[in-house]
Amino acid sequence: MNALSSLWRSGPLASRWVRAALLFALLYALPYSTVQIPGVFDGPFDAPGVLQLLAVCLVFAGLAISYDLLFGHTGVMSFGHGMFVTGGMYLTTILVNHAGYGLWVSAAAGLAIASVAAVVLGGVALRVEGIGFAMVTLAFGQAVSILVISGSPQLTGGEQGETLNGDAVPAALSGVRNTANLYWIALAYLAVCALVVWGLTASMPGRVMRALRENERRVEVLGLNPYLFKLLAFVVAGVLAAGGGVVYLLLLGGATPTVSDSNFTLSLLVMAVLGGTGRRWGAIIGGVLYGYASQSLTRVSGSAAVAGLPGVLRGPLEQPLFLLGAAFVLVVFFAPGGLAGRSRAGARTQEG
Repeated sequence: MNALSSLWRSGPLASRWVRAALLFALLYALPYSTVQIPGVFDGPFDAPGVLQLLAVCLVFAGLAISYDLLFGHTGVMSFGHGMFVTGGMYLTTILVNHAGYGLWVSAAAGLAIASVAAVVLGGVALRVEGIGFAMVTLAFGQAVSILVISGSPQLTGGEQGETLNGDAVPAALSGVRNTANLYWIALAYLAVCALVVWGLTASMPGRVMRALRENERRVEVLGLNPYLFKLLAFVVAGVLAAGGGVVYLLLLGGATPTVSDSNFTLSLLVMAVLGGTGRRWGAIIGGVLYGYASQSLTRVSGSAAVAGLPGVLRGPLEQPLFLLGAAFVLVVFFAPGGLAGRSRAGARTQEG
């Protein structure tokens, strides 16, 4: 036990990957576990409802990693990241429902189209910097949202969204009994996001991205082109987000316009800041906590306990976003570097 604990706290790169592998192995085994945590989950880990909740948390963690590559590692704040989630979700649904293609072919085509869109949109948006870039990405995101809701309702389902044709979904991914398979797909998605982003940020382009976050002018003085490295981060983050849209589609059983709303991108920003921007585990922690809180607080806000409170308390507490926002403000005040940064600071204090 002491050796395992020592390995978990040790710093060399190899042991960090071992630590990550142990965690993902533990997460992989959860659907086989009947352990129950009262007050945290409504049933044992192998219950379909619990696995569905955990799968959503894993998808949010993967999306937060993709956003953190832009904001946390490169210093580029995008307000349109949700449009890639929307692209992966809706392109797959439309190709399955209206073009008659298979699920995996449609998903691959959706990712390919999202990749091209990321190159084009990133190529245009990154011509401006700072708040200008944020506003351009916000405009792109709003355009996609309007297109989804009002552009072609016969294809997208408008404000109601579009249910994925169940005949195109493999039997192993449909039905309550197969929720574990969806959970493993969500875990695989998170693993891919972590491997891609961690590998990229450890490489030379990743070091340049971090340098851009600190001082873009210094990078230019060294003879490097900041535009190309920021475009690389934008495209990689966009493709990973589109992949998250496909997995989220499988979890929900259909495409929902809520992912195209600018509030969804703001949620990704909250996840990154909550966990700690630019940190290896920060986005994962933030995404998992946000996913769990957003689902659980909905139940709390509609509970009989809240309904019995005086009106001055019941009003705000019936709004899940109010509770989540209050928690976010507390984290910002008491853990400015995010929860991952707070944990690391605590470990250093103990070592000292």
